[in-house]
Amino acid sequence: MDTEVIGQIRQSVAQLCGDFPGSYWQEKDRERAYPSEFVKALTEAGLLASLIPEEYGGAGLPLSVASAILEEIHANGCNGAACHAQMYTMGTILRHGSEEQRKTYLPKIATGELRLQAFAVTEPTAGTDTSSISTMAVRDGDEFVINGQKVWTSRAEYSDLMILLARTTPKDKVKKRTDGLSVFLIDMRKAVGNGMTIRPIRTMINHATTEVFFDNLRIPADSLIGEEGKGFKYVLTGMNAERILIASECIGDARWFVETASNYVRDRQVFGRPIGQNQGVQFPIARSYAQAEAANLMVQKACSLYDQGVKCGAEANMAKMLASEASWAAGEACLQSHGGFGFAEEYDVERKYRETRLYQIAPISTNLILSFIAEHELGLPRSY
Repeated sequence: MDTEVIGQIRQSVAQLCGDFPGSYWQEKDRERAYPSEFVKALTEAGLLASLIPEEYGGAGLPLSVASAILEEIHANGCNGAACHAQMYTMGTILRHGSEEQRKTYLPKIATGELRLQAFAVTEPTAGTDTSSISTMAVRDGDEFVINGQKVWTSRAEYSDLMILLARTTPKDKVKKRTDGLSVFLIDMRKAVGNGMTIRPIRTMINHATTEVFFDNLRIPADSLIGEEGKGFKYVLTGMNAERILIASECIGDARWFVETASNYVRDRQVFGRPIGQNQGVQFPIARSYAQAEAANLMVQKACSLYDQGVKCGAEANMAKMLASEASWAAGEACLQSHGGFGFAEEYDVERKYRETRLYQIAPISTNLILSFIAEHELGLPRSY
């Protein structure tokens, strides 16, 4: 897309974010409250529907534009994690759902009438070993009956729909461990209190994450997305987009930290001179800036490959790893340069510092990315 158009979109995002200053996020963080006003503003601006094709009411924009939107949100001190799944989770329906499912749900997701922000994959005993999940969906006539548990299902309390990965064939009855998994679209408005229970998990950041319990939850058979037993492959196709977009958020965080730190050390006077004059203060900020710029090149490469429909698993993983490490380094430099003031809520540094730390763990840990690169790019023996 034309760089001038992307620039205009960035400007619009920055203008919208201007209505949600640090004080807004401080209050939400303090109360552990969901930023409904911010999500509503993004929805009304059509930004969360950027990847939905025009025929279904979205903007039909490439991933590179969605990447720029999320980067800009974070570079302006806001947090897209409250709603970023609305952008990419719908891809499971778009790529693998029936035409009836697409026509029924995508237009309403595009307008915000329905929120699809919950993606239930991880389980307490399986972690990132997705093939070992045990939540079962058993066919019973025109329904599936679901039993099991999910954890780290973010935004479940603020979503109308959920994408669920569950076993439809027991693990001991499949040839490959990734077989026998299926994907379902669940209407949470009907499910909660009728077999689905949501339990919030309080964490070090205001991330609205939860545990979800399924106790004989009955859903219509047409809730199945695509073919039964092919769910693992369906989930994988959406993970590249997720990792690239989260990498973009990390680039935004890094830019916020670098700018915030630079502004502070330029003005802060100690011993009769600005502390930014000292190389011991300058160098960590400068190094994190260089890290972020380099990581951004990998994000751009991953976006370009994704938009061309080219295989980009390695690039998506590397973009997420490098960007999360760059944002953490920038956060370290920013906090250190602020000294004690970095721990004060009013400066927003400590909040952003906590928020950006998440992305070396989620949606996939740095160690698993390194294992992926070692095996698939370097040809080393599989380690797990």
